[in-house]
Amino acid sequence: MDEKKKRKELLILNILKDAGMALTSVKIAERLVSLGHEMSERTVRLYLQQMDAEGLTSTNGKRGHHISERGLSEIDSSHIIERMGFLSAKIDRMSYQMNFDLNTTSGSLVINVTFVDPRLFAKNIPYVNKVYADGYAMGQLITFLGPGEALGHLAVPEDKIGVGTVCSITLNGVLLKHGIPTNSRFGGLLELSDKKPVRFVEIIMYDGTSIDPLEIFIRSGMTNYMGAITTGNGRIGASFREFPAESREAVEHIAEKLERVGLGGLVGIGKPGQNLLGIPVSEGRVGAIVIGGLNPVSILEENGVRAYSRALAGLIDFNRLFRYDEMETRIKDYL
Repeated sequence: MDEKKKRKELLILNILKDAGMALTSVKIAERLVSLGHEMSERTVRLYLQQMDAEGLTSTNGKRGHHISERGLSEIDSSHIIERMGFLSAKIDRMSYQMNFDLNTTSGSLVINVTFVDPRLFAKNIPYVNKVYADGYAMGQLITFLGPGEALGHLAVPEDKIGVGTVCSITLNGVLLKHGIPTNSRFGGLLELSDKKPVRFVEIIMYDGTSIDPLEIFIRSGMTNYMGAITTGNGRIGASFREFPAESREAVEHIAEKLERVGLGGLVGIGKPGQNLLGIPVSEGRVGAIVIGGLNPVSILEENGVRAYSRALAGLIDFNRLFRYDEMETRIKDYL
């Protein structure tokens, strides 16, 4: 389709979407002019006829036209290219915004949040505990957010709790505070055999998606945490990072300190310029595999529990976190 024609169609669709009601071609033309787009009423009418035929809009008699479900989907699709790189930018922004101090174990860090029925979550705590105990989680800490509590732009629904897990991007933020830049390359599914990482079987590049890769894998039913915690063979979420080769020892040292305060998540780090689990690494860099922050709650979906997870949900104070083995006691406050 001609780009100019496509842009005009999207302008009309967005006006109908914002209106939330049927509009005549006259009204649409007036709103276009108010937005700085010159288009005659006759031109708008011709576009609407074509868009009706394509199923993007539908006529409502003299009251005008309204946008269809297909039209709404067309708007969403058109924004995908605009959002390319959005996730990478968000990773960098939140890494910079967190102010967690590793030496004093104080300040804010990045967490993911999952909205779930507290009663269903309580029944599945043994599985969540096992994910932590087997080392498939980003550290050993977790938190609960009560109904109505806000985190970033999200608010916990009244009939749910928010389960906050430490986001792996916290590692980026800590390293940044120590002067070490991190290149977050991709998120993927890490295959385990006898509890040991074997290879990445699925990957999604961070700069090529607007949604966190692990969110996609969870919704698609591609994970296998039950296998991981029962037989040691499964597929879990993990990500691939790169650091300057000269920082390798410093990264290992910081990772050890994070482990001691319950924030460990570094699965392994490679050697300068060498492949890691078959993933090529640029000259002058070292590759590293970091555990997925959503792993503990991802097992809920495998057990048939409906949950809504959002990675990089917001910042929370370190003091709000508690050890995972306290969940069974703390969940009682929400039952």
